[in-house]
Amino acid sequence: MSFEVAEPSLKSICLLVVDCPHATPKWTENGVVVLRNQNIKAGRLDLSTPSFTDEEHYKGRTKRAAPKAGDIVITREAPMGDVCLIPEGLRCCLGQRQVLLRPDPEKVDARFLLFALQSPYIQFQIGWNEGTGSTVSNLRIPVLESLKIPTPPMPLQVEIATTLGALDDRITLLRETNATLEAIAQALFKSWFVDFDPVRAKLEGRAPEGMDEATARLFPDSFEESELGLVPRGWRVGTLADLSDLNPESWSAKNHPDIVAYIDLANAKDNEIASVTDFAFDDAPSRARRVLRTGDTIVGTVRPGNRSFAFIHEPASNLTASTGFAVLRPSAVKNTEFVYLAATQDSSIEHLAHVADGGAYPAVRPDVVSGLQCVVPNEQALEAFHLVAAPLLAKVSENQAQAQTLSTLRDTLLPRLISGQLRLPEAQAAFDAALA
Repeated sequence: MSFEVAEPSLKSICLLVVDCPHATPKWTENGVVVLRNQNIKAGRLDLSTPSFTDEEHYKGRTKRAAPKAGDIVITREAPMGDVCLIPEGLRCCLGQRQVLLRPDPEKVDARFLLFALQSPYIQFQIGWNEGTGSTVSNLRIPVLESLKIPTPPMPLQVEIATTLGALDDRITLLRETNATLEAIAQALFKSWFVDFDPVRAKLEGRAPEGMDEATARLFPDSFEESELGLVPRGWRVGTLADLSDLNPESWSAKNHPDIVAYIDLANAKDNEIASVTDFAFDDAPSRARRVLRTGDTIVGTVRPGNRSFAFIHEPASNLTASTGFAVLRPSAVKNTEFVYLAATQDSSIEHLAHVADGGAYPAVRPDVVSGLQCVVPNEQALEAFHLVAAPLLAKVSENQAQAQTLSTLRDTLLPRLISGQLRLPEAQAAFDAALA
């Protein structure tokens, strides 16, 4: 059963609405965290790549208010309307193009407000200028303060926030689990094919750690010189082109599906594809051409330091990547995980970022990606690595699929719960079904 929901202005339910200092922060190697718009996405604060300022400039940027736990930060532009909640224990200050909101705990639950600000109803208000009847790209403070916020009674706010928060928490846990699985796979790759730990152990008369005797026998027990320094005897120095094909398929005017499921360069980062957009082929961006198959690795060639890469696991037949990606298709199944991990290890991404050129949009040619140097091990070692690493990346893909299901459910429930069109028991049933 639906119910009438009051819609007070955002200003009336907040203790503070504080604009950021209109000056570029002084950047330092360490110190106090400065929030940047790139750290705020989909209602989450991501400080995996933090920025800092010194104590003096922190004090200057927090004269009006220092962010504290339970405050909300909303971006004013580039992009506009993204939000996050300040967690416990974080000492930080605003960067540029941000506003600090301090919810009044007697009028609104902070986490409920966080979800409400992400709802289509309020996002429409943010992006629409009533005075001109057009969309806008900058969120002005008077517009922000006048946003109409659907605000049910406090107990219901808390229940709604708890329900949606449980979905968010589950999504966060899946992402954290995936980060751990990726780290395990990369550590294993580095141990076997960069540091050559099994070879060093055998050279020193020790049994290689973490593997059975049959696997250990696949590794040489000595090194030989190469252009990359010492490499296991019998292995050779090569490139990813020795193990994969570059951009093997593209849709054409005569050969294409009616609908393409398109991955834009901005929507893939650190092996997470944020969104896939369906287009009729004739209406799709002209760069929607790269055909993707199971086991492909995609690596962004524009601003490669942004870590725009992903591993493709059991895609739809019409999955399509931007021509801004280099597509590496393993030439054999046993090469699959090796190619992905070699192409996306930190040293590879750092190299691509270093050699990229082009001013404001530094880029590399796709063949620079396939030309990344690596040690090419024997066939048996590649097969053994495939058997160990494939389940790890399969689990990552499984978790990503579940996280996407939960994200879709959250986005579906959000406007209906906040507007009073959906009862909490119905929402909880949908949540339980998604986790079943």
